[in-house]
Amino acid sequence: MGAFKAYDIRGIFGKDLTTELVYKIGYHLPNLLQCDHIIVGRDVRLSSDKMFDALSSGITDAGCDVWNIGLATTPMVYFATVLLNAGGSVQITASHNPPEYNGLKISKTKALPVGENSGLKELERMVGTSEIVVASKKGRIIDKGVKFEYLSFLRQYVPNLNDLSLSIDLSHGMANLLVKDLLGDSHHYLYDHFDGTFPAHEPNPLVEENCEDIKNAVLKNHSDVGVIFDGDADRVMFIDERGRFIQPDYITAVLGTYFLKNEKGNVLQDIRTSRSTTEYLEKLGAEVVTWRVGHAFAKVKLREIDGIFGGELAGHYYFRDFFYCDSGILASLIVLQVVADLKKQGKTFSTLIDEIVTYANSGEINFKLDKKDDAVKALYDEYVKNDKPTAVMDFDGYRVEFPTWWFNVRKSNTEPYLRLVVEARTKKELDEKVSRLSTTITSFT
Repeated sequence: MGAFKAYDIRGIFGKDLTTELVYKIGYHLPNLLQCDHIIVGRDVRLSSDKMFDALSSGITDAGCDVWNIGLATTPMVYFATVLLNAGGSVQITASHNPPEYNGLKISKTKALPVGENSGLKELERMVGTSEIVVASKKGRIIDKGVKFEYLSFLRQYVPNLNDLSLSIDLSHGMANLLVKDLLGDSHHYLYDHFDGTFPAHEPNPLVEENCEDIKNAVLKNHSDVGVIFDGDADRVMFIDERGRFIQPDYITAVLGTYFLKNEKGNVLQDIRTSRSTTEYLEKLGAEVVTWRVGHAFAKVKLREIDGIFGGELAGHYYFRDFFYCDSGILASLIVLQVVADLKKQGKTFSTLIDEIVTYANSGEINFKLDKKDDAVKALYDEYVKNDKPTAVMDFDGYRVEFPTWWFNVRKSNTEPYLRLVVEARTKKELDEKVSRLSTTITSFT
């Protein structure tokens, strides 16, 4: 079934993800999670109410209760899962995808993720083969409120913002539920009301063209920093006071300046992360651990290493003090604290970013290919078998290291792309390597 991905279930509503399929998923979830109640939250997409009705019907037909928390950010669902000691949870969302998409992010008890290797494959098998027998005693839909408690948790991290000018793009998405309660009304807000059609821009701030309005707002308002959230507020990205989009893996280093002042320990990064970030974190006293891309992998790994925090190139940031889960709003509050501290010292956000970044980086380059496996094998043969790399990581595509440069090539788990990241000591070397790697890859289109 095409809607079952590595980290979640997602697709175009009515095509990949029908109400019939969502009902079946709901029916089999209690058996998969071995529980008698499941928390369900949802985003503001136009199809989310229909998804909720179909999912809840399936769950209750299995004899399991639905604990309905209503409109929610994805991290709010994680919080509710732990706060209410729930047996499992589902957030109805397609995160950053266009409005015609929707999806399901599933968690077990303690907000542990259900991914491809931790239950999704089994759920897909059950949906495809297992019989549906409606329980003699159906479950109930019970409304639960957690917004007050979640805001109370987040308020611990709200800095003094009196000296800061902020521009904040809420992307018509779920960040609207909470951000003004935390930061107040006095800042420069963009798209600060719910609209599941996302008329201003797609709710994906990793695509830089979706950040043009927030960049312009930062410059127009002379803001110290710009903040932009994705559709379900589990990711966040930043613009410095010069109007520059900050590559999200650099923000992992920014978080290090907050967390590593008082405690040294493990920090998680994904396989695409810049050496600039790694080396900066190591200078701050971190033991940096590199792992696979995706929240279903990162949360488990951060818990395994008891990491203080972690970050990904996609703008997910994970926190030990948030049950090893990701939260875009929590990450934004911590970055705002760092910016406020810098301003007290007479420094700007861009000054810190320029201190962190010591390599030339391509960012993530996407190639739409039919022969992705052939392209990956060709790169492996050329750069691993026939060259002399200093290190090779092979747990999420390949990251191939050389003394002055490295690259990572990996297949997307959610989209039909081969993704490439390249980094080098100089811009000249970077351009040469990107050109050479791209020539090999595009020969397989």
